[in-house]
Amino acid sequence: MGEDERGRAVAGDRRARRPAVRPWRKLRRKPPDFALFLTAAILLGIGVVMVFSSSYVKADRLYGDPYYYLKRQVAWAGVGLVAMLVALNLDYWHLRRWARPILVLGIVLLVMVLVPGVGRAAGGARRWLGFGPVSFQPSEFMKLAVVIWLSASLTARGARLRQFSQGTLPYMVLLALIFGLVLLQPDLGTAVAIGGTSFLLLFCAGVPVVHLLAAGGIGLVGVAWAIVTEEYRLRRFLAFLDPFADPLGSGFHIIQALYAIGSGGLFGLGLGNSRQKFFYLPEQHTDFIFAILSEELGFIGGVTVLGLYFFLAWRGFRIALAAPDTFSTLLAAGVTGMLILQIIVNIGVVTATLPITGIPLPLLSFGGSSLVFSLAGIGILMNISRYQTQ
Repeated sequence: MGEDERGRAVAGDRRARRPAVRPWRKLRRKPPDFALFLTAAILLGIGVVMVFSSSYVKADRLYGDPYYYLKRQVAWAGVGLVAMLVALNLDYWHLRRWARPILVLGIVLLVMVLVPGVGRAAGGARRWLGFGPVSFQPSEFMKLAVVIWLSASLTARGARLRQFSQGTLPYMVLLALIFGLVLLQPDLGTAVAIGGTSFLLLFCAGVPVVHLLAAGGIGLVGVAWAIVTEEYRLRRFLAFLDPFADPLGSGFHIIQALYAIGSGGLFGLGLGNSRQKFFYLPEQHTDFIFAILSEELGFIGGVTVLGLYFFLAWRGFRIALAAPDTFSTLLAAGVTGMLILQIIVNIGVVTATLPITGIPLPLLSFGGSSLVFSLAGIGILMNISRYQTQ
């Protein structure tokens, strides 16, 4: 082969490795999915109301201001809506090029959290980076970063995903690193959420089921090891099996959550009338906000919120199925899966069907980082919906 022929071959190979031309350049841009936006807006509104209703007693006792948590949640909701608008109007195809730097940034932030004097600690956990009065939780950013990176990487890898050495194994190694960094905070709930979302994306991308089962088995072993090697995690797991064995200790959260849900009955005690928020149920405005919602708004209120979440999931996966290319499909499925997995885990914990693990309820729980990146993810979904092929 001559020099000219070799040059043309190399150039052709480089072109083949470049991301394909955006197929939606030829598609007429449609309005974003209004039903998805409306659902998210309703859930956000319910969340703001319930954060205030569940937290004003605690806020008044701790800070002398019953509106303390409400004001912060409203401020973070404003930031989240800005993030949604940016994600909606950004050319999301660029996320494919930025995927690796985004992931590297997430890993760097996770490492910074663990550095004494840099990461902020509270309640026995070191999960936050502080910027003056504002704190930021890098693990929430990492959830979205993993979805973006996996969507781009799995799209580029193509048929090589069928090979264990080039498909599943490299992802297992990197995800194990991320899992370990999050676990060191410690934050088993977020680590499990990242692992579950990654598993979903690998499945959607066409990784052989045998390889996924092997990876899932290793992951379950890792989770089991994380539980049995930390006494507090083991106590929580045993409490899930029988909370009344230690009603004033490890089973206290679960029992109080069940009391709240059971007290609500069909129609609830009325908005603002929860009894469990008077320092009976811990974390009433964060991880266990669904229990307060069920106590005040009853079975009907709880089912309504679950119905809204179900509709959000349906719209998200519908967008994924109608997306114009593989990257868009994986990105939409990953964002939707990330949100739904958190919902399942949170409500499973509150209803005593899953072991206790600290994970917020998207769009409802108090917490700035979770709210901002959940709304940013919904913005990405709405962006992809503009280019649906159906």
